[in-house]
Amino acid sequence: MKKIILSVLLLSVTAIAGAQEPVAIVKQGHFSVGGTTTQRPGAYDNRKFVGWVEQEETGQSYRADHAFVDFQIPADAKKLPLVYVHGYGGSGVCWQMTPDGREGFATLMLRRGWSSYVADLPGRGRAGRTSATTTVKPVTDEMFWFDIWRIGIWPNYNEGVQFPKDSVSLSQFFREMTPDLSDHKEDVPALGALADRIGDHILVTHSAGGFPGWMSAMQNPQVKAVVSYEPGGFVFPEREVPERIDGLTGGVAGTPVPTEQFERLTEIPVVLYFGDYIPETPSENLGDENWRVRLQMARKFVETINRHGGNATLVELPKIGIHGNTHFLMQDLNNDELADLLNRWLQEQLLAQ
Repeated sequence: MKKIILSVLLLSVTAIAGAQEPVAIVKQGHFSVGGTTTQRPGAYDNRKFVGWVEQEETGQSYRADHAFVDFQIPADAKKLPLVYVHGYGGSGVCWQMTPDGREGFATLMLRRGWSSYVADLPGRGRAGRTSATTTVKPVTDEMFWFDIWRIGIWPNYNEGVQFPKDSVSLSQFFREMTPDLSDHKEDVPALGALADRIGDHILVTHSAGGFPGWMSAMQNPQVKAVVSYEPGGFVFPEREVPERIDGLTGGVAGTPVPTEQFERLTEIPVVLYFGDYIPETPSENLGDENWRVRLQMARKFVETINRHGGNATLVELPKIGIHGNTHFLMQDLNNDELADLLNRWLQEQLLAQ
């Protein structure tokens, strides 16, 4: 059956390696989902001016705590779209571009026929309007994150790292960071509101976005699979929570949930990807330690899902011959290879219809 294409945008990105083939996009746009609305009692007086920052709030409303969603739908799109969820200190931009100007992961998957819905969670990026009372404190912390995200041990890059080593790319990478103005209470409701709006989909999460991803999958039947890149948090049946694993950055503990809720994760395909430079034994390096304990907890998480009859896979990239990946796998120099890897998994799970 012929499809009526309402509008076509030819997206052509000139990458480092040269011009890419155009991508036919039949629809794109953005919207907000979830959120709160505060309404002050009384009647608004539009003749009264107090100031541009401070306002006379009587009779006025305030909308906040929503998620912002950017979407693109390619021609001949597969049935299930991919919903991308960012981690701490960032926004959906981490899925849309790379620090050195190559195509972002969402675009790479778009080329493979997967529609993209890229979220900025409440209080971050383009969803910065918050109801939480907060103060943004400028903290000089970039060398810390360089280490935590396993780019290297400042100022040295890890050997063989899949991260561009020029100063311009590093600057672009750090400038992706955004203030976190949220108390995180609206993250899961926002993902639920998105599920209600777009219907069935596949969640693709990263880092601190992993935890609200698990919660959304357990609460929303529209989530048909979960892909998680180095998730930072995990859920377990309330009577099967493993012992806390301590490390230099505070360690990691599983979050208990009702067993019947956890069982939802056994009904859908789940895959976790972890990159390189993660040791098996304790380390004095903060980045190594931070992800050593999380990888160990990820193994317990996957084992628990499968013990309950589920279909969960943990992919440790160095063990399958893919080396050099940082915590930001989807932005690394080999992100096209990782897009192929994900595309194959989706096909194997019969999700690429």
